[in-house]
Amino acid sequence: MGRTLLITGGRIIDPANGIDGPGDLLIRDGKIAAVGVFDHPENAEVIDARGLIVCPGLIDIHVHLRTPGFEYKETIATGTASAAAGGFTAICCMPNTRPSLDSVEVVRGLAATVASEGTVRVFPIAAITKGRQSKEVVDFDALAAAGAIGFSDDGDSTRDSTLMRAALEASKRLNRPVMVHCEDWTLAEGSMNEGEISESLGIKGIPAEAEEIIIARDLLLTAMTGGWLHVCHVSTARGAEMIRLAKERGVNVTAEVMPHHLVMTDAWVAGERILHNTNEQPGAAGIPMDPNTKVNPPLRPVTDTEGLLAELQLGTFDIVATDHAPHAESDKSGESFEKAAMGMSGLEVALPTMLALVRAGHLKLVDVIRWLTIEPAKILQMPLGTLSPGVDADVCIFDSDETWIVSRETLRTKSANTPLLGMTMQGRVRYTLVEGEVRFDG
Repeated sequence: MGRTLLITGGRIIDPANGIDGPGDLLIRDGKIAAVGVFDHPENAEVIDARGLIVCPGLIDIHVHLRTPGFEYKETIATGTASAAAGGFTAICCMPNTRPSLDSVEVVRGLAATVASEGTVRVFPIAAITKGRQSKEVVDFDALAAAGAIGFSDDGDSTRDSTLMRAALEASKRLNRPVMVHCEDWTLAEGSMNEGEISESLGIKGIPAEAEEIIIARDLLLTAMTGGWLHVCHVSTARGAEMIRLAKERGVNVTAEVMPHHLVMTDAWVAGERILHNTNEQPGAAGIPMDPNTKVNPPLRPVTDTEGLLAELQLGTFDIVATDHAPHAESDKSGESFEKAAMGMSGLEVALPTMLALVRAGHLKLVDVIRWLTIEPAKILQMPLGTLSPGVDADVCIFDSDETWIVSRETLRTKSANTPLLGMTMQGRVRYTLVEGEVRFDG
């Protein structure tokens, strides 16, 4: 007989199977064997989950692992360790690497690195165009066969609408999403949201329309081709509304929202440190123009933060993702805010951020877990995100009440570029298991 592991006494939440209640979880040979109340087998290894929540391993379909080419920001080892510490057992990595993930050879090389260094599952997202230069499309069929779960020029909207049309036509044929970073490059030359706060700080802003114009274009092209569009990191309420209306018309579009866009506003760039929609203030006032608040798309006004939450409640968004974007301190500590790199790390703070919205009464815990497990698994079209007997035992066990301070010492990512540094969060992962093996023990 193989290894038997018993997780006992926890609150088991598995939205895929409608489970929410006390019970035990039995794992044999890396597979889920039983869920519920049953006689405990002898000689089983035991994890005591009393007072903890046991759910399927979390899935994040929008992560930047920086490999190959930018290992000084993050490596496969540190990125997957960060994912495990955040409760994620599967992540999808974006192609804005050097070289970009635009060929079978590069994708296979990444897979080899993951096999030797990774601690969680990693699925590659290939580029839409070679070098992400919007000049020539990649070989979609070959990349899909090599394991690409979707296609994206993330960080750069595909500028040529004809090439975007070709990508969407390929997505229909291959049943893989085209995952778009929506940004009109001619308007998006600023460093934060364009508005009253950018004017008061003297920083050139990025208008909401820069995002919404490309959302509109890509929705029209999706309706035209019948392809599968996935809109990444939606940051404006109007952009989310456009997606909802397109869904109602039958357009094949899925979309994601980020925890930081649900609770942080452009006032954070000016030094505010209040988690909006939660009535929580996790720390003292921050430093104005902290480069860790610089992210793309930018933090928007409170009207967008509230509007995005409302659209999440309405069902506009299919999933929650992190856009984990690690940057070395040298990338963030330049001469000025304007010259700092865009992006913040998010894998390890995503769950506690979403739990703050649960405590505020805006969201149900079962829904948060659903957006982080079975719903992204549906986009991946893989048997993940569930505790169904027979599937691989990918499991997250967390304490929804434990408090901890976000610091470079408590984070596993190589680049701790988050504006939450020094702040107290509530909710912490205790164990993460992949195929029944403990990959994080907090």
